[in-house]
Amino acid sequence: MNGSLIIFLKAPKAGRVKTRLGREVGMGRAAVLFRMMVSSTLAHAQAGAWRKIIAVDPPGEIYGWRAHWPSVFERMPQAPGDLGARMKAAFDAAPKGPVIIIGADAPQMRAHHLRAAFKALGRADAVFGPAHDGGYWLIGLSRSKPAPKLFENVRWSSEHALADTLASLPPDFRVAYAPTLRDIDDAADLKAAGPVLRSKKRF
Repeated sequence: MNGSLIIFLKAPKAGRVKTRLGREVGMGRAAVLFRMMVSSTLAHAQAGAWRKIIAVDPPGEIYGWRAHWPSVFERMPQAPGDLGARMKAAFDAAPKGPVIIIGADAPQMRAHHLRAAFKALGRADAVFGPAHDGGYWLIGLSRSKPAPKLFENVRWSSEHALADTLASLPPDFRVAYAPTLRDIDDAADLKAAGPVLRSKKRF
């Protein structure tokens, strides 16, 4: 199934990305690790027929970082507001058809995960990729039905984020799930995923 893949990215500056991790391992190292994760994410994101878009924060960096963000990706600025407001704006701005949004901090993510998630949207209204911490690394919508209360009352950066987002969907939504992966927020996550960060890319 063709559709649009939107990757939420921050400009990879020390002190601006992965700050919780940076407080434990150093802001410079955290920024380098983030760039590694972005490189892996974008490599796997290119291995599909979907439309490829990066949503950039802050918006003023949208035309920068050409060495890190390949030109095959269209660019759009992230909207203001919390994560829910920014993702909702991205869903609304995307071209017609199914849309999947991911971040760049789940280094276990592979292209086959994305292909399976898009395939799931052929029969489901929404798809989620749960994370070990109670959040999620992927959200997708078929956009065949409206979800007017999407992201209302979500407790972001908490173990409730996935459950709250599910509760914001209409009760008749059919929901599918991608595998549970680990995203990298702190040193404990980094230790658990370290071998993955060093592994060869597999599509």
